[in-house]
Amino acid sequence: METRDAPDWDFKERDVLVLRELSRDPQLSSRDLAGILEEKYDIDVSHVTVSESIRGMREEGVFREAIIPNEEYFYFALFEFKFNPEHFESEWRPAMEFIRDSPNTLFYFLSDGEYQWKSVMMFTGREAQSRWIHGFYKHHGAAVENIRNSLMTNVLKFRTDPEILENLHESEV
Repeated sequence: METRDAPDWDFKERDVLVLRELSRDPQLSSRDLAGILEEKYDIDVSHVTVSESIRGMREEGVFREAIIPNEEYFYFALFEFKFNPEHFESEWRPAMEFIRDSPNTLFYFLSDGEYQWKSVMMFTGREAQSRWIHGFYKHHGAAVENIRNSLMTNVLKFRTDPEILENLHESEV
């Protein structure tokens, strides 16, 4: 399993503003962003500087780029489980990798409290979801217990709001 260190990036006010504008519209060009920085924030910067900043943040891992189709195309499900202690040593890694590497997994995480493993899954339909769960049980059922699978209906918000990025820079944006 790949682990990465947290990005080591010294945020300038401009960087935060660029991220905020990109979260509003990911298709903005560096020229568009330079214009927005000047018009909205009175920051005069070239599109080349904006482009270099974006490239540097991307290479450092400050943000990830992912293609996520419109939520209307998929059913989303929350899949939760604990590992069975009896079979943990021999079975945990294959089960964990099966979920992590599944094309249906949007993201996969641990939560505190009862120490649950969780993943948000995407399926083209309920039958595909049922087949996936059946396949998981067939190959890894001994490894897990307390499985919960919840269909997420009526996804009402599916984006990053630019305002959440305001605190990345020490001074007020």
